Amino acid sequence: MATTFFVPVQSGIKEVEALMRAQVDSNQHPDLKAALEHLMSAGGKRIRPTLGLLVGHMLGGNHEKLVILGAAVEMLHTATLVHDDLIDGALLRRGMPTLNARWSPAATVLTGDFLFARAAKLAAEADYLPLMKLFAETLAIIVGGELTQMFSAHGNLERKNYYQRIYAKTASLFEMSTLAAAMISTEDEGIRHAMKSYGYEIGMAFQIVDDILDYTGDQAAVGKPLGSDLLNGLVTLPAIYYAEAYPHDPDVRAIPTGGWADTDRVARLIERIRASRAIDQAMSEARAHVMRALEVLAPFHTCTERDALEELARYIVDRQI
Repeated sequence: MATTFFVPVQSGIKEVEALMRAQVDSNQHPDLKAALEHLMSAGGKRIRPTLGLLVGHMLGGNHEKLVILGAAVEMLHTATLVHDDLIDGALLRRGMPTLNARWSPAATVLTGDFLFARAAKLAAEADYLPLMKLFAETLAIIVGGELTQMFSAHGNLERKNYYQRIYAKTASLFEMSTLAAAMISTEDEGIRHAMKSYGYEIGMAFQIVDDILDYTGDQAAVGKPLGSDLLNGLVTLPAIYYAEAYPHDPDVRAIPTGGWADTDRVARLIERIRASRAIDQAMSEARAHVMRALEVLAPFHTCTERDALEELARYIVDRQI
């Protein structure tokens, strides 16, 4: 589908990418520069800085500070992906080799660390202490979520565990992007809270749809087997809906005790989930998050940026891989 919501901030996104590239100077090690160039060339839709620019411009914020914020957020996001891919042993992302597919684990970790450091430096350049606090708190949430996923998520069929994981993994950074842009742009606590809520709702929807696409997407485009989360013991919303509808399914009952290690069992379960109502139920939940995000925007005066934020919210549940 068309993604015209990028149009109002196209030039700003180019500035964000230029600022990201500028974080590597001529004194850096050639291998580090090569690794960072590899990450930049992998692209990505830059949805998080787009959110910040749209929210900030809608609220009359300072463009230069919004660009700095966008670069900080995207570098933080990129750093988390570098470490995630290493932890997960992923060799492809967006159809391209991951950093750890080409570099050693040590080099991959250090590259991620460099990105975290540069992201923090950029956030500090916004020259607003509450923003630095928000940045640090969000990073702690993301890392805490990774630890939860590593130690207490495998085979877990509980909704609470799932929602906590996707908030930490995805929604927290969406929430930070919109709240930080509002913090830079206005002192009105009501508006700040509204923008935080908008970011939270579309962030939750974004991850739910990602989890649905893990069952229904184009495998060649995703670059990993369909149902790969379940094959790794991670139970997402479609599987939770299925498990709630069919609690006595022997394959469901085996998941909490390590049943995901049986690839035949998981293959059967994936096919049943795909053929059930679980996919539609999960999508309905994602759409409910988007509807709440649109309700948050309703009181704001119509403008190009507000229209783009509405389109972005709808795009999240209409996209396909």
